[in-house]
Amino acid sequence: MVVRGAWRSLLNRGLIASRNPWKSVAKGSSCVREYHDTGKASIPGPRGAANTRVVDLRSDTVTKPTPAMRQAMASAEVGDDVMGEDPTVNELQKVAAELFRMEAALFVTSGTMGNLLAAMVHCRRRDDEMIVGDLSHIHVYEQGGSAYLAGVHSTTVRTQPDGTFDLTELESKIRHGYPDPHYPRTRLICVENTHNIQGGRVLPLTFLQEVRALADRYGVSVHMDGARVMNAAVAQRVPLTTILQHTHTVSVCLSKGLGAPVGTILAGPKAFISQARRYRKALGGGMRQAGIIAAAGKVALLEMSGRLEEDHHNARTFAQALLSSGSPLFTVDMDCVETNILRFFLDPRLGPDEFCARMAQVGEGEEEELGQGVQVLMFPHFGNSVRAVWHLGISSEETQLAVQKMKFVAAQVLKETVGTQ
Repeated sequence: MVVRGAWRSLLNRGLIASRNPWKSVAKGSSCVREYHDTGKASIPGPRGAANTRVVDLRSDTVTKPTPAMRQAMASAEVGDDVMGEDPTVNELQKVAAELFRMEAALFVTSGTMGNLLAAMVHCRRRDDEMIVGDLSHIHVYEQGGSAYLAGVHSTTVRTQPDGTFDLTELESKIRHGYPDPHYPRTRLICVENTHNIQGGRVLPLTFLQEVRALADRYGVSVHMDGARVMNAAVAQRVPLTTILQHTHTVSVCLSKGLGAPVGTILAGPKAFISQARRYRKALGGGMRQAGIIAAAGKVALLEMSGRLEEDHHNARTFAQALLSSGSPLFTVDMDCVETNILRFFLDPRLGPDEFCARMAQVGEGEEEELGQGVQVLMFPHFGNSVRAVWHLGISSEETQLAVQKMKFVAAQVLKETVGTQ
């Protein structure tokens, strides 16, 4: 098979991890609820030959610190943050709280830690429960940490294609019988904005308003996994606070589109943050001279959101190229391309694994046709789709290289298909 040959070539060249990409999905499976194989995240950052360019669209987590961030890190004033004495961390937290219009903020190592801390603080009793989307990052990609580390039970509501929930279903998941001894007590609703698995979809403001009204009616808190909420604000052309006013707490990642090397801000009421700080220490997140990395986070928070529209534009450019290529191999809904994450679908004759393998290798005749080799790294996704993510490391020129490589791969696949008929 061509796909096995493509993967074998990549394995031999050390560009992907040596695991079987077919073993987790039954032959002929058409289940649209599958999750993409994150084992492929172990692809090392390849460095091609002199005449080869690499365009890494796996995630916006692969960004490198900007020169301004590196300078800020080198000159950062530091102290012991566990003792509350790191002036750079304190300044970052103050700036974040003011920007989000929340009482307080806490610098933590990652979005996963921020979401876990939110669950731990909102759901402190052993019988507390939180509601999450069945395709949320919290539910799918965070190891179920809220259960085995925090002891918090989760119930799921179906995630719709735009990242929202059906409000009637959401209300039905809120436990109304407390303190009936049979049921846990609903304490938290979690939303994700933008929505990762659903392709960077932006949650409508009306939806957030309705979720908050429902939560207030039942005395439940709302936490937003806002890893890419800055992208949402840019896409909707509204101040960040217009979105966050509908939540009680939020976690905002500094190391994705904003480009910092590490870190997330967790924000909310003072009492919430005070307890989160205590739990952070128990999770091993009490950093000492953390100002060195907080300095880069401050640059990211204050200076990098203005360029996110460039990532959104580049994602739309590639999506439009898929649409206008005329190839029957690709399907994309432009109305769903709202931010920096693009999810597009493939014809069954070209599965996600094969497409990503072909995009990541330099094919026969490619250098002659394109003038150079181009390795484009993407993730196979679920439902016969592919995910590509734009970030500050990808220019408009590199986006065009990805377009050229896509057209080359499509032409090669169609040629091979005709040749076998």
